[in-house]
Amino acid sequence: MMFEHKSVLLEETVDSLQVKPGGIYVDGTLGGGGHAFRVCESLGEGGRLIGIDQDEDALKAAAARLEVYKDKVTVVKRNYEQIKEVLGELGISKVDGICLDLGVSSYQLDTPERGFTYREDAPLDMRMDRDGEKTAAHVVNQYSEAELYRVIRDYGEEKFAKNIAKHIVKAREKGPLRTTGELTEIIRAAIPARARAVGGHPAKRTFQALRIEVNQELEVLRNSIDTMIGLLNPGGRLAVITFHSLEDRIVKTKFRENENPCICPPDFPVCVCGRKSMGRVVTRKPVIPTEEEVEENKRSKSSKLRVFERSGQGL
Repeated sequence: MMFEHKSVLLEETVDSLQVKPGGIYVDGTLGGGGHAFRVCESLGEGGRLIGIDQDEDALKAAAARLEVYKDKVTVVKRNYEQIKEVLGELGISKVDGICLDLGVSSYQLDTPERGFTYREDAPLDMRMDRDGEKTAAHVVNQYSEAELYRVIRDYGEEKFAKNIAKHIVKAREKGPLRTTGELTEIIRAAIPARARAVGGHPAKRTFQALRIEVNQELEVLRNSIDTMIGLLNPGGRLAVITFHSLEDRIVKTKFRENENPCICPPDFPVCVCGRKSMGRVVTRKPVIPTEEEVEENKRSKSSKLRVFERSGQGL
């Protein structure tokens, strides 16, 4: 199957980076290379793009798509959490812009054997990096009931998390759960019929939760934003597209902390904590897709773009 992924908020994201012809840019979630290609179109002499992704299939597809710009592009198999090391290995200390598109790619969702989708029966995998050790099968078969409850409640925001965890533990007593189909049936049985009738597919939230846990998505995001802002040149920008409230909350909070990091009590007349602002939040409200984009690409519906600009002092 061809790696295809429709880039969400494409124009808005690339416009927000204010690409300079001679600048250095990083796409930390390269995917099929849609955002990267558009950045490359604006690069001139000396301009450079570093593409990072942990998915082998994505890297191959992006390399093919960006072939025309290969003298400007470097593609690296790594998690964006390691962005500083990646840039260090390339002899780069600062960049002019970074973008992240945190959604699961259409390709990953539409390739059943990757185990991301509840719509087809496939092995319980869900690894974005197929060299990773932890799979969804490991989580559902090895985690305790309390751990499963925590994951499904916190990462899926699923109100029937307790019952789903109980059903999973009961079902695996007969033997390990191996497929997405088995898991979907267990989830369906754990949710009351009246609740199943509304709010989309009953397995949607649990599958999201397992995917986040397998790939440690929220930890990686939380641990990376300060680093990425620190890697920006003065005036450089970080643009992040999120797809659910958990991610968006982390980005919003981290951006605000970087804009106003002072931890002095509000009644102090002057700041004594010494924490300096790293820049400003460009997007007071997140940018969301147009009705036309949602019409064309249903998966863009929940996407939000937030942008941070590094301050000019080069702190």
